[in-house]
Amino acid sequence: QVQLVESGGGLVQPGGSLRLSCAASGTIFGINLMNWYRQAPGKQRELVAVIDSGGGTDYADSVKGRFTISRDNAENTGYLQMNSLKPEDTAVYYCNADVQIDISHRSYYYWGQGTQVTVSS
Repeated sequence: QVQLVESGGGLVQPGGSLRLSCAASGTIFGINLMNWYRQAPGKQRELVAVIDSGGGTDYADSVKGRFTISRDNAENTGYLQMNSLKPEDTAVYYCNADVQIDISHRSYYYWGQGTQVTVSS
């Protein structure tokens, strides 16, 4: 059983910063991709940032230069540093990870429960 738990969301003023964390627990033999998605009210869930097991990253155009994704492989934890936040960044942010569940490297994607980020003055 694998669980992903996000934390770090909250209310912040425009221009402010937040750091989201995603802690994976359970029977984990490794994590391939770790992703952050977000879903604003009335909109589809969108991919925000991706990091692979080697540290390679990619970002949605809307967050490039403002958000930084990182991970700590030893702690099975991922992070999303969000700077220069804008009202349009308001959404529920979800962690998603491709987790290896046994020694033969079988893996499945898991989702966290989401954490609310609200950017407002």
